[in-house]
Amino acid sequence: LCCCEYVDRRGRRNHLAACCCDCEELDDGCDRWLTCKSLPPGALERIADTIADRLRVPWFSGAVKINVSLVPPLVLLPVFLHVAALHFLLGLIILTSLPVVVLWYYYLTHRRKERTLFFLSLGLFSLGYMYYVFLREVVPRGHVEYSQVVALTCGLILMLAALSRAKKDPGYLPIPSGKEKPSHQGLPNKSVGGSSIGLHGISGAASSRAVNGEAKGYCRVSAEHPEGVKKDWCAKCQLVRPARAGHCRLCGRCVRRLDHHCVWINSCVGEQNHQAFILALSFFMLTSVYGITLTLHTICRGRTLFVALVYCPGAYSDYSSALSFTCVWYCAIVTAGMGYILLIQLLNISYNVTEREARLALRDNTGRRLLGGLVIDTGQYNRGLLCNWGHFLSLGSSPPQRSAEDIV
Repeated sequence: LCCCEYVDRRGRRNHLAACCCDCEELDDGCDRWLTCKSLPPGALERIADTIADRLRVPWFSGAVKINVSLVPPLVLLPVFLHVAALHFLLGLIILTSLPVVVLWYYYLTHRRKERTLFFLSLGLFSLGYMYYVFLREVVPRGHVEYSQVVALTCGLILMLAALSRAKKDPGYLPIPSGKEKPSHQGLPNKSVGGSSIGLHGISGAASSRAVNGEAKGYCRVSAEHPEGVKKDWCAKCQLVRPARAGHCRLCGRCVRRLDHHCVWINSCVGEQNHQAFILALSFFMLTSVYGITLTLHTICRGRTLFVALVYCPGAYSDYSSALSFTCVWYCAIVTAGMGYILLIQLLNISYNVTEREARLALRDNTGRRLLGGLVIDTGQYNRGLLCNWGHFLSLGSSPPQRSAEDIV
C-alpha cells in the first residue's frame, strides 16, 4: 500500500481520494430522504461506520484510521474557551453547558456499553492546552518565577508518568485456552446480573463473606476437597474467579480486585494499577491547584485565591487576561470533579471496599452508609484504617495466588 491507500472494513483496497465515492448507504439514505421515505433500520449506523472507516490520514505503510472520538476535544475545546473569553455571559453559558454535554456523552456511551477515547483525549488535551495558555499568556507578564514554572512542569510530568502506569494491565485474569477451560458442571446456577458498572456472573453475597469473621483476599482451593471451593463462575470468560474479582463488560475481561472501569483512562482500575490511579489523581490535584493559584495571583493581584476566583474586576480588561481567567474556571470545574473522585477513592481505601463492592452492597442492601453516604461499608474486608491502607499499599507487590482452574 502507498501512503494514501488502505484496506476498508469490507476487505477491499481503497484510496483516500475516493472517500466521497461509492457510498451506497449514503446514496440510499439521500434517495429516501428526497422521496420522503423512511430509512431502513440500522441505516444511520451503517452510514456512520462508513464515514468512520474512511476518516484516515496518509501514513508510510498505508492510510491510518482516525478514531472519531479523538476529534471533538481537539477542535471544540479551544473554540469554546476562546468564545467564552469574549464576554462574561458567554463564559458563564459555555462553562455551564460543557459539564452537561460531557455527562450526557458519558451516559450515552455507558448505556451502549461502548469504549471511547473521548474522555482520555479530552483530559490529555485539556492538560496540554492549559499548559500552553499558561506559558503563552501568564508567564510573559513577569509575575511567575522560573522555579515556579519548573515546579509546575515537574508536577505535570509526574502526573503523566503515573497515568501511563495506570493505563497498563489492571490485573486481567488469564483466559484459559480451549483445552484448559474448566468445566462449570456442579457450579451454582444462581448468579447476580451486572451492576451499574457492568459486572456479570457475580455469585451471591454469602460466597464472598468471611469465614469465622475473617475475609479472604482470594479464592483458596483444596485439590482434595473441591466441593468446599468458593465457586464464582464467569460465563463470559469461562473461568472461576478469585474473591473480589469481577467482569468488566466494557473491556470484556475479568480483573483481580476490580474497582471500576474509568472512562478517563479508558481502562479498568484493579489490583495492579489502583495505586498508580490514585497517584495520578493526587498529582493532578496538586498540579492543577498550583497552576490555578499562580494564574490568579498574576491576573488578579492583591486578592486571595477564593476571592479572585469569584471576583476579579480586571479579568476582562483585555483578551489575554480574559482567556486566562476562563481557563482558570475551566480548570476549577475539572479539578472539583476529579477531587470528588479522589475523595471517594480515599474513603473506600480507608474502609477496604471497592467501588464495585459498594454498588453491589447498595443494590442488595447489605452495606452501611457512612459519612453522609459518601462511603458504603460492607464489613467484609474492613480491618481498621491502618491495616486497610497497609493492604492497599501492598497490592501487586506479591504474585497472586493460584486460581481454581490452575489447581484443578
